[in-house]
Amino acid sequence: MKKSNSPWRVISTAVYGAPNEGKIYGVLEVDVTEAWELIKANRAEGRRITMTHLVAGAIGRSLGWDIPEMNAFVKRGKVVQRNDVIVTVAVNMHGGKEMTSIKLFDAHKKTVFEIANDIRKSVAKARSGVDNETMDNKLFLAKIPWPFRRLAFLLIRFITNTLGIQIKSMGLDHNAFGSILLSNIGSHGLSTGWGALMPGSKLPAVIIMGKEEDKAVVRDGEIVIRKILPLTATFDHRITDGYHGGVLAHHVKRYLENADLLAEVPVEMKEEAVES
Repeated sequence: MKKSNSPWRVISTAVYGAPNEGKIYGVLEVDVTEAWELIKANRAEGRRITMTHLVAGAIGRSLGWDIPEMNAFVKRGKVVQRNDVIVTVAVNMHGGKEMTSIKLFDAHKKTVFEIANDIRKSVAKARSGVDNETMDNKLFLAKIPWPFRRLAFLLIRFITNTLGIQIKSMGLDHNAFGSILLSNIGSHGLSTGWGALMPGSKLPAVIIMGKEEDKAVVRDGEIVIRKILPLTATFDHRITDGYHGGVLAHHVKRYLENADLLAEVPVEMKEEAVES
């Protein structure tokens, strides 16, 4: 906890609003040529995984094992560590006309196959209208008359963000939006984009996947064609800085460029099992 609440962290929670002002941005290009080979090999054997599943797994493991201090939120001027690692994945519904979100609990402990299975099950429930808490909250706010809608949101944000009080009946607890949000705009043909940190979400970062494209790059002194995935991130500067962004980028890249790691149980869990 001392590491989370350094002097700068304490000051930044007072200097910046939540997170209307203190935002920082980052961009990363990852060679996913080998990752696509893994996807195609598994699809040929009847196991359907996607690049979104791999990126979600890479983010989960990076956040859970490599930069856990980033898995936090601000409560009453202090940075509070989360107990759970939850990667939230934005999902299109009804032909892209509506969006919902899928929360992957213990994302750092799961293989890409478990993540793919969890997402498929959750998407099926959301599309059928079963247990769709996010959609229910959207409809609740949408039904409030326009002159009062903004006031209602500000009141809810004041209660949950400023006072740190959870409204569990509305699904607004400290993990309402998970630990971090991932959205794939590449599926819409967009190369890059910058995500918004919604005030009240208590997210340290939003990660955006762009469209993978074949690019000429230099490998071992030669120009070769590789499949490159652009990733962009918007960070809450009250929780994260360049160090956190750098560590996150390094490990996300490491996992995606060695995607076979995501098909196996995390080595950290194997080590924990041996020690116990």
